[in-house]
Amino acid sequence: MTITVTGATGHLGRLVVEGLERQGADVVAAVRDTTKARGNARKADYDQPETLVPAFEGADRLLFISASDAGRRLEQHRAIVDAAVKGGVGHIVYTSITRADTSVNPLAPDHKATEELIVASGLPYTFLRNNWYFENYTAGLATALQHGVILGAAGEGRVAAATREDFAAGAVAVLTGEGHEGKIYETGGDATMSLAELAAEVTAQSGTKVAYQDLPADDYAQALIGFGLPEGFARLLAAADTSIAAGSLDVVSADLSTLIGRPTTTLADAVAAALKDLKS
Repeated sequence: MTITVTGATGHLGRLVVEGLERQGADVVAAVRDTTKARGNARKADYDQPETLVPAFEGADRLLFISASDAGRRLEQHRAIVDAAVKGGVGHIVYTSITRADTSVNPLAPDHKATEELIVASGLPYTFLRNNWYFENYTAGLATALQHGVILGAAGEGRVAAATREDFAAGAVAVLTGEGHEGKIYETGGDATMSLAELAAEVTAQSGTKVAYQDLPADDYAQALIGFGLPEGFARLLAAADTSIAAGSLDVVSADLSTLIGRPTTTLADAVAAALKDLKS
């Protein structure tokens, strides 16, 4: 069985490829730059549809990792689904977002539309509706420790976060397992956290006082712009935080832990790993 992984050199894709290889799977990395991929790689540029069909041919299962360019993502996704059909893909596994069909998260509409495209394609499918990565927050711990603050606009909203390794393991389980056709999994952590709880955990483990400072969405966007983020992306992140305050990611499900056969990573363990990395 051949398993093709799009975005195989990205943070999530790389972990999925490594997990598949550990299981002895026949893996094809579908990537923009084949020189950066490990193992068997084929060129697959989301912006060059002509590269996609050859990249997907022979794939019994395709892990379709969503594109990162929110402004152009749906166009890219349509090209991928069309190529999967033309390339004869046997089963498509798509990384979506929590409750894509009903969520107020500003990232959800593209995912909802992509899910609809996949269903309409007639291909056997599985949707992995991933919650937030812990790494969305722990990647910025150095700055938080330096300034003693974690900024956001999420209020008391809660997030069922898990690590990229957790989500990758879930994808590997679906790609190598049976009985997942037509299933929609709400994948995320076994417990939720607020950003205030994140700050408290960082404080407890680091010995440095870190507080969560909740801001109005516009002020948070301006702060992100001040940190060097493009304005459009900054405002998207601020809007996503507003949706978190409204409960968009407060969704606890056992789907991910069931798929991976173990509990998902805890907040304490995620923070400990991030602090260890800062020291190394």
